[in-house]
Amino acid sequence: MAKKTPLYNEHLEAGGVMVDFAGYELPVRYLTGIIAEHTAVREAAGMFDVSHMGEISVEGAGATEYLERLLTNRFSDMPSGKVRYSLMLYPDGCTVDDVLVYRRAEDKYLVVVNASNRSKDYEWMLANSACGVRIRDVSDTVALIALQGRNAVKILKGADLPEKYYTFKENVPLFGVKATVSRTGYTGEDGFEIAVDADNASKVWKSVLAAGREYGLIPAGLGARDTLRLEAAMPLYGHELSDKRIASEAGLDFAVKTDKEFFIGKEAFVCNTPEYYRAGAFVAGKGIVREGAPLFDEKGEEVGSVTSGTMSPTLGRAIAMLRLKKGVKGAVCSEIRGRQVEMTLTSLPFYKRK
Repeated sequence: MAKKTPLYNEHLEAGGVMVDFAGYELPVRYLTGIIAEHTAVREAAGMFDVSHMGEISVEGAGATEYLERLLTNRFSDMPSGKVRYSLMLYPDGCTVDDVLVYRRAEDKYLVVVNASNRSKDYEWMLANSACGVRIRDVSDTVALIALQGRNAVKILKGADLPEKYYTFKENVPLFGVKATVSRTGYTGEDGFEIAVDADNASKVWKSVLAAGREYGLIPAGLGARDTLRLEAAMPLYGHELSDKRIASEAGLDFAVKTDKEFFIGKEAFVCNTPEYYRAGAFVAGKGIVREGAPLFDEKGEEVGSVTSGTMSPTLGRAIAMLRLKKGVKGAVCSEIRGRQVEMTLTSLPFYKRK
């Protein structure tokens, strides 16, 4: 049976259409619809319940050294109050998960993981633990709300907000409760992710909605979250990242510090010469090319597959991210319900805020 987030009743009251996602009942959309929710984030503001994400606390002497070995990015030079994106790899270079790491103090971190990988990640972290490091899954005690869009700062005016992207502040007074507020998101827009105790989630959700009404804020669901992240070319585990494909294909080298002495999966990552890469494409004509659809070059040879595809509300055309063989340029073909369609390759991201 699917779990409920602390905001489940708020979604029902707002007309949320609930679906099972990563083991949780979450709204795929509200009465406004996916396009309206997507547009609100791009032009004003939208708010998402992301309480299904996992939070794992890593503390104790040796916590930094532990994360340096476990993850691909570097944390020894990261000051408190910063957030970093990283990959967590298996020894064969394939992906356990992609995560966000919050440094709370010298030997105190919070690792935010994908909901579908929460148990797997926690077990992997425990299996690779180090002496003196305490690892705890605190997900059930935390509610996470994402406020995204150009009006996010106006909506939270007066609050002690982090000013720079990928930074955070703890114990921020917000609508009568203490919150951890990070300047992060998964939409390609400015905004914040607000972590509060699960018991305070409903109060904060209602208060933010009330404060944002004059700024065009509406609640948004999973459907808009996916179209927004795809326009911004943000990878999604199980699509662009996988435990079956080596991570060096994904174009995330900025988060992989190969000059570190060691991290799990380093040898496989460094020694592999990727045959494929992550590409973007526009779809000619009508229809959406979905995940898993094969790709063919002008000779009819299979050269990859679609990892994510959607209709872009911002651009008004179908877009897709691809796992494509290196050297293929210009255009490729795929199929929509037995009909061949041409796809024109383009650089990523599809959308970038000004």
